[in-house]
Parts: sequence; structure tokens; C-alpha cells
Amino acid sequence: MKKLLPAVVIAGLLLAGCAGSPKMSVDESCKFLQGDTFKPTGSQVQQADQIAKHYQEVADKVAPELADPIQKMADVMKKVAGTSLGDKSAEQLTELKNQNNRIGEVCK
Repeated sequence: MKKLLPAVVIAGLLLAGCAGSPKMSVDESCKFLQGDTFKPTGSQVQQADQIAKHYQEVADKVAPELADPIQKMADVMKKVAGTSLGDKSAEQLTELKNQNNRIGEVCK
């Protein structure tokens, strides 16, 4: 029994490490997104950084159909956070809108 326990623990850790945390279903993801009340604080740069991190965390949890557009939104916000003022360009605003529309199509 002593040899089995470490093997079971190691196997569990390997599975958890490789597979990551289980993703939500599309329905669960949409409900989660509708109830998300995240509010960034601080300067525009700080807010952009917080939003990017929040989007990244959300993308890691939700269904793949929603994770892709949210990840793209996180990538845009990372770029915004890297600017001196934290302002979004017209192109970035369009990209965020397009990705948000993709999410809306999935969560009809």
C-alpha cells in the first residue's frame, strides 16, 4: 500500500499539471461572464493591466469557444497597459469590440 499511494499521488499531480483545471461548459461560461463584476482601480495604465490579467484568468476557466476571444482581448489589454497613458487606439477598440461580439454570438 505504501508504494501505491505515492504512485497515485504522482499520477494525480501529473494529470492535474498536464490537463490544467477543467473548463466550464458554454452555458456555465456564459452565466459566469454575465455575473462577472470585476472593477479595475487606479490609473488607466493600472486598470488596463488589471483588465488584461482578469481576462487571462477568465480565458483559462471558460469553454474554448469563449476562451479564444477573451484571450485575444487580454492580449490587446496587455498592449494597452504597456503604453504610457493606457489609452486604446482605434484599432484596439475595434478589436475589443469584434471579440466582444464573438462572445455575444456564443452566449445568445
